[in-house]
Amino acid sequence: MKKLPFFIGLLICFLLYACFLKPLPFGDFDIETDETLLMGKQKFLLEMADKPEKKQPNIIVILVDDLGYMDISLHGNPNVQTPNIDALAREGTSFQNAYVTSAVCAPSRAGMITGRYQHRFGIENQEHDRYLKNKFEYLYTTNFVKTKPWQIQKMNAVPSPEAIAKQGLPPSEISLAEILKKEGYKTGITGKWNLGNTEFSRPMDFGFDEQYGFYGTHSLYAPEGSPGIIDLKNPEDWTDQYIWKSQRTGKSAIFKNGEVVEEKGYLTQRFADEAINFLETNQDKPFFLFVPFSAPHTPFQVPDRYMERVAHIQDPVQRIYYAMISSLDDAVGAIHSKVKELGMEDNTLLFFLSDNGGAAYTLATDNGNLKGGKVTGFDGGLRVPFFVKWKGVIPANSKYDKPISSLDIFATACAAADADLPEDRVYDGVSLLPYIIGEKTGLPHPALYWKAAATRIILKDGWKLIFDDKWGQTLLYNLTEDPFEKKNIASENPDLVRQLKDDHFLWAKDFPKPLWPHMITFIVEDETGVYYFEI
Repeated sequence: MKKLPFFIGLLICFLLYACFLKPLPFGDFDIETDETLLMGKQKFLLEMADKPEKKQPNIIVILVDDLGYMDISLHGNPNVQTPNIDALAREGTSFQNAYVTSAVCAPSRAGMITGRYQHRFGIENQEHDRYLKNKFEYLYTTNFVKTKPWQIQKMNAVPSPEAIAKQGLPPSEISLAEILKKEGYKTGITGKWNLGNTEFSRPMDFGFDEQYGFYGTHSLYAPEGSPGIIDLKNPEDWTDQYIWKSQRTGKSAIFKNGEVVEEKGYLTQRFADEAINFLETNQDKPFFLFVPFSAPHTPFQVPDRYMERVAHIQDPVQRIYYAMISSLDDAVGAIHSKVKELGMEDNTLLFFLSDNGGAAYTLATDNGNLKGGKVTGFDGGLRVPFFVKWKGVIPANSKYDKPISSLDIFATACAAADADLPEDRVYDGVSLLPYIIGEKTGLPHPALYWKAAATRIILKDGWKLIFDDKWGQTLLYNLTEDPFEKKNIASENPDLVRQLKDDHFLWAKDFPKPLWPHMITFIVEDETGVYYFEI
């Protein structure tokens, strides 16, 4: 009888392990390459183009990170002046209703760089460096850690370490850099990649001749504690602690042409420096330059001199955020000025956009009257600042108000370069050039679509439907009459809701399953209700 407590204790330990501490099993998340598409890609890229000599425009894509629609002075923000970003719009065309394909970084970038809805190759959810280890971790996080507005999802299986390591742009996809390189372009990227860190998913594996930046979702703008740099850790943002913890290790390290380098400079400025060096080196040949800035994404760091420009802002989080935007504006201006200085303005097609809306959960950004922000399916998460300039071709100081997509950058650039596209895959973007210059009227897209785990969205004829089969949300807005998504009129229009749902299901019916699972639900609360979005 004296041994009974020992056996009871042993049984309790076993039950605790079995119920809470046992590692979650690895699910069916192994990532395999579509060999048919890969072979088609290889064959296409090896084909010689049989075309007459032509003058090809240079192409520059400046992508910024988490910049809200109202975070620039052009759109009326009173907190910061962004004369250089505003100049791109005034010297070209400003898209009034421009959308990205996802409200989070990696899926949005995957769609833009391939010209295809990222769902066609499985990048539907934001990738994560790690997933839940066991049920105890889930219970502890959900009950004792302040994560709101993020909510960790219960998972019955997780990707294996090998599957996590393979997360990124599939090698069977063809990037814009690869298309243009085939056409004789020199290609370069300076900035945040966020599309993989494997031997087959880094920038130089997708057609970039030159690379500078980092591969992950974030990196420190400067080593923590650097002289002259203000560091601010945001206590209101649960994700911020993980960003600071990663410092500049792993995917957050700084790479130059695939090799880790020590970098002490401020990244926003350094990205501009490397971009300018690329322009100077390649000014005598057609080039494609991709500049995906990480600003103003967290962590909040900025040279102290920029804090003086926004001294009127009292809130410390908002002040450093807008100081970072001021620094970003200088960097964009430096690149644009170099294009002019080198006499390339007449032969350069330049795009500027944000990868998604402002991250409202940081309590820093301003999405204006747009509902929601980054991660959400509302326009605050999906509608972004988006400008295009090509002096002498695209009218200056003009506006285009029909809905367009970040997918259109790929199609527009390829059309400008007279580049061929392979016929073994579907492309979803359209060239915007004939619409901008008035050769075509009507809608570039009959409808725009989004999907992330259970969340589904369609925008068609001014109607925007958000729905899911998990949380029971059915939200219908008439953006023509209600551009800020204040009144849900789904119950008043059941036939239209059904029609839009059918359209969405038809669009998504042949998509493969996501390459990795979602792990987080994002909760939005405002005066109209509580809403749930998955990433």
